[in-house]
Amino acid sequence: MPAGQPHAREDGAAAGGSGGANHSNHHPVAPPPPPALPAEVVPAYPPPESEDDETWVWTQIKAEARRDAEAEPALASFLYATVLSHPSLPRSLSFHLANKLCSSTLLSTLLYDLFLATLSAHPSLRAAVAADLLAARSRDPACVGFSHCLLNYKGFLAIQAHRVAHVLWAQQRRPLALALQSRVADVFAVDIHPAAVVGKGILLDHATGVVIGETAVVGDNVSILHHVTLGGTGKAVGDRHPKIGDGVLIGAGATILGNVKIGAGAKIGAGSVVLIDVPARSTAVGNPARLIGAKKTEGEKDEDMPGESMDHTSFIRQWSDYTI
Repeated sequence: MPAGQPHAREDGAAAGGSGGANHSNHHPVAPPPPPALPAEVVPAYPPPESEDDETWVWTQIKAEARRDAEAEPALASFLYATVLSHPSLPRSLSFHLANKLCSSTLLSTLLYDLFLATLSAHPSLRAAVAADLLAARSRDPACVGFSHCLLNYKGFLAIQAHRVAHVLWAQQRRPLALALQSRVADVFAVDIHPAAVVGKGILLDHATGVVIGETAVVGDNVSILHHVTLGGTGKAVGDRHPKIGDGVLIGAGATILGNVKIGAGAKIGAGSVVLIDVPARSTAVGNPARLIGAKKTEGEKDEDMPGESMDHTSFIRQWSDYTI
């Protein structure tokens, strides 16, 4: 076992007793759940403003990985190889993405070098990684930890791979960018064109079936659920995909087509088909979508952006004819 790798406990409690006694007559007892990490190891979210987000998040990821490796020996080797053996978040992420996206002809070593070189050369990409991890942890109640997001959230992983593909596209390394897009679509069921511009603090919740077209733009702190399409309207070329403002929330199965603008803080209801501009702080629902409700409800604060609050249903009180 490599040096520094967490070991399963070898005392009598972990081995079911000491001295080799025969315990065949006893029923196995389920192990207790792993203890919560102490506050001095993982302080309450969010991190102090004076501390670098990337460093803070990486500290939490390592602490969570150590705890989980000790509690679940079956995962110890995986957690060591993917998290605990790496000195930084970019190296851990590059290793994990490379192993997820490699194939028999696209080697993991090549992808690791590509991801790490790109992240190392662009501090803004590293900041976006930390912002996306913070977004998932704060907005998704099913996200039990930063390491859970890093290792298991395919929406998070797809976005990080897209950021690298976008850099390759801008560098005119377009065949490689398109190959990376194809692998992301195959592995994660998320299809984002390398030319699409994506901000930071992005949450792709569940992520399956998300499609984002070539000339689409997605702002900061946007939350997008599964089976969302940001697409064109036909064979037209040029600027033909939606522009999504900061803090927008797009519900599951929504389709937004054409070069339309979704204003900052807007909300698109699940299953809606949007073909026109949606003003900032408005809600659009239906097929075809129509605007409902006021731009800002009474008592709503400016900072209550739907993309961050994940409020899918407050607009219902604006429907005077809504019945169940």
